[in-house]
Amino acid sequence: DGRMYLQGFGGDTSNTTIAAARQGARCAYVSLVGSDALGDMCLALWKSEGVDVSAVHVHKDAPTGVYFVRHDADGHHFSYLRKGSAASGMRPEDLSPALIGNTKYLHVTGISQAISANASRTVAAAIAMARAAGARVSYDPNLRAALWSLEDARSVVIETIASTDEFLPGVDELCKLSGLQKVDDLIAWAHQQGAKVVVMKMGAEGVLVSDGT
Repeated sequence: DGRMYLQGFGGDTSNTTIAAARQGARCAYVSLVGSDALGDMCLALWKSEGVDVSAVHVHKDAPTGVYFVRHDADGHHFSYLRKGSAASGMRPEDLSPALIGNTKYLHVTGISQAISANASRTVAAAIAMARAAGARVSYDPNLRAALWSLEDARSVVIETIASTDEFLPGVDELCKLSGLQKVDDLIAWAHQQGAKVVVMKMGAEGVLVSDGT
């Protein structure tokens, strides 16, 4: 139908890291890219934004992950080409204990958990390292039905909430995860799972922050 795709750089953790770096924070990124042109472009981007890429490894045999986003009246629609990507093969042994042990904040998301079982275990290992070092952990579940089932997502998200300080869900995804509808009930549910601070993203209505008091 004549549509064209515009090449860009995305990814929830990458976007967050770049945004924090632009605000003056000292940031490092932990991931894998392929030994390909797209991987080279990602590394160049992060370096240009002042992000430490010492913990970004290059996988010789797997491609850099790709996804496409379409927009219509119903919102965003994602098509993922992530299976077998470099990042999906990330393992706990790919982490840098020295880097994570020296951080004040670790930010992780559900997409990193959804792309493979190994990647999910890597997120859990990173959280354990950060907490052992006294760092705070923020977690955005960023639920994507195209990447994993709601049942699988729910069990992993609930387990992860208990290990995080700041929990950053969207209203719609938290409704799906909890089975509840009212904002007050959603926030109470998140605190019950162990979230110390809930940062509820509410679209055009802004953000609601709760510390449980």
